Amino acid sequence: MIILAWIQFLIRLRVTGMPMLKMKQFSDLRQKGDSTITARKELLEEHYKDVLGKIEELELNSQRIEEKIAHYKKLETVENQQ
Repeated sequence: MIILAWIQFLIRLRVTGMPMLKMKQFSDLRQKGDSTITARKELLEEHYKDVLGKIEELELNSQRIEEKIAHYKKLETVENQQ
C-alpha cells in the first residue's frame, strides 16, 4: 500500500507539471531519509508556487475564452434579429 501511495504521489507531481529531473531529485532525497525533510518540503513548495501560477494563468485564459463566446452569442442574437 505504501508503494502504491508513492506511485500515486509521483503521478500527481507529473500531472501537475513537475519536470522529471525534479521528480528524480525529490525521489533521491526521499531515499536519503529524514535528514532531507526540509529540502523535500522546499522542493514541493517551489512546485506548488508553479502550480498556483499555472492555475492563475488558466483562469485568466478561461475568462478570455468565456468573454469571446459571450461576444459571439451576442453577434448571433443580432444576426438572428435581422
